[in-house]
Amino acid sequence: MTTDDFNKIYNTIPKDPGVYRFLNEDDTILYVGKAKNLKNRLSSYFGERKDRLFRTQLMVKNAERIEFTIVETETDALLLESSLIKEYQPRYNVMLKDDRTYSYICIKKEPFPRVFFTRRVIRDGSIYFGPYTSKVRTQIIWELLRQLFPLRTCQLNLAPENIAAGKFKVCLEYHIKNCQGPCEGFEDLASYNAKIEQIKNILKGNFGAVIQHFKGLMNAHAEKMEFEKAQAIKEKLTAFEDYQAKSTVVSSSIRDVDVFSIASDEKEAYINYLRVVNGVIIHTHTQELVVNLEEEEADLLAYTIPLIRDRFNSIAPELILPFEVQMTDKTLTTTVPKIGEKRKLLELSLKNVQYYRAQKKRDDASKTKRQSPAERILRTLQADLQMSAVPMHIECFDNSNIQGSNPVSSCVVFKNAKPSKQDYRHFKVKTVIGPNDFDTMKEVVFRRYRRLLDENQPLPQLVIIDGGKGQLSAAMESIVELGLAGKMTIIGIAKRLEEIFFPGDSVPLYINKKSESLKLIQQARNEAHRFAITFHRDQRSKNFIDTELNNIPGIGEKTAQKLLTHFGSVRKIREALASELIEVLGMAKAKVVKAYFDKEVE
Repeated sequence: MTTDDFNKIYNTIPKDPGVYRFLNEDDTILYVGKAKNLKNRLSSYFGERKDRLFRTQLMVKNAERIEFTIVETETDALLLESSLIKEYQPRYNVMLKDDRTYSYICIKKEPFPRVFFTRRVIRDGSIYFGPYTSKVRTQIIWELLRQLFPLRTCQLNLAPENIAAGKFKVCLEYHIKNCQGPCEGFEDLASYNAKIEQIKNILKGNFGAVIQHFKGLMNAHAEKMEFEKAQAIKEKLTAFEDYQAKSTVVSSSIRDVDVFSIASDEKEAYINYLRVVNGVIIHTHTQELVVNLEEEEADLLAYTIPLIRDRFNSIAPELILPFEVQMTDKTLTTTVPKIGEKRKLLELSLKNVQYYRAQKKRDDASKTKRQSPAERILRTLQADLQMSAVPMHIECFDNSNIQGSNPVSSCVVFKNAKPSKQDYRHFKVKTVIGPNDFDTMKEVVFRRYRRLLDENQPLPQLVIIDGGKGQLSAAMESIVELGLAGKMTIIGIAKRLEEIFFPGDSVPLYINKKSESLKLIQQARNEAHRFAITFHRDQRSKNFIDTELNNIPGIGEKTAQKLLTHFGSVRKIREALASELIEVLGMAKAKVVKAYFDKEVE
């Protein structure tokens, strides 16, 4: 992928956090990366940078296109990047691959639940919060929770019957006030569970009262000039605020689900798919549909979901959808979430499909504004010839004669940089005697534009004269006589060095030999030459036939045409049998024609 390729999509890339993928021509993922700002990060791969690693340059060179997924936070981008790397193991991520798992806080399903850090999620009914990418900041929260809500840390089985039997004794944690001794019944289950509920609220982000409490403490320490204590509380507050963000790309409570959302208009629909396996998004995809009739969005989803699931081999038992959809597979569970983690997944899908549609609209709009090849060539020609208008209508003239016989001229017409053959014209020279290219050019140019003026037809923006300064000057005499000077650009092109001449200027213009504008001029010149040569050849053949048959006494023009129509050529007439001639002309005229050609043989 080149810098020019990237520049074409630059304006469509968002500044949101997200994950990007470089893919090759086979749609194989070469590299997965995360970004706080997608536009800025992707821009760093292109342009002139001498410090860019060769490995990175090679990856970009091998890439065919870029995909990206928008997420809510930089943390979400980190988590999604990790899951995609582990799922696809891209070639250029091998050395950067992160095999570690992230931390969770587990509230164990047991009497007097323990609360602890873990990197393993066990589906035993326990509640997990996370994952957390910053162990340090999470540790600050954890220490705060332990100060506010003393809990047990032992692994004893505190079943009611064991406590009643007096099997346990309090440990050091009880004596240093880190635990309130539920093992000996010093703390009842109701009060313990009340603390667990408060911890759940804080881990869910519902800790407004806690923040107000610590802000009060921080301000009190600041008033007493106890800045170190105030700073310590400020760090705890910062940890709280960072902690509130809930990941939308990794969940401890959701297992295998497929998430679908849709955005549509009158002509097109876009369906976004998030594949979640073991609580982790491992794939994102947006499918485009052409809407032929007035299909409902529910019908479009019902039709497309099985196709997408089959394409990605999904066996997820649950679908998360934006509205109710009647699925043919009745074993699937469909959910239209209003709140919670599933709702956040749906909102993430909706955000991506809406952005995809907006990006597609921008792309389509830019394509319509983008110059077509014809427009690009004509604008280049306009600039090369310093014309005031784009030469949408071009005419080119050429003469043809052999030793002065049958002089003819041609005028070919190009519109929008393409030959317009229905507008081609040829001319039999009427006023010029002998081989005189200059006078011939003067005559045909005059006749052409006198006719256009009389019929009130549009004039071309550019007129090309095949020849050097002499033919150009002759053509200009007619242009001036018709009062068209300054209304059209007139140029001459000399064959030898492809020199471009302007009226009244002895110094030729040389256009780059590889220029598209010169190639268009040459194409018009060659087409005019071809058309003139063809017409000249036809005229010579016609004159030869006319002369040959008209020499036969008693054979007029109609009889000659009758013979040519039947036999096709003079040679075949000469070789025809008497019976064949009698069949076409009758006895009398057949004898005359036969006698003429027999006499030629003698």
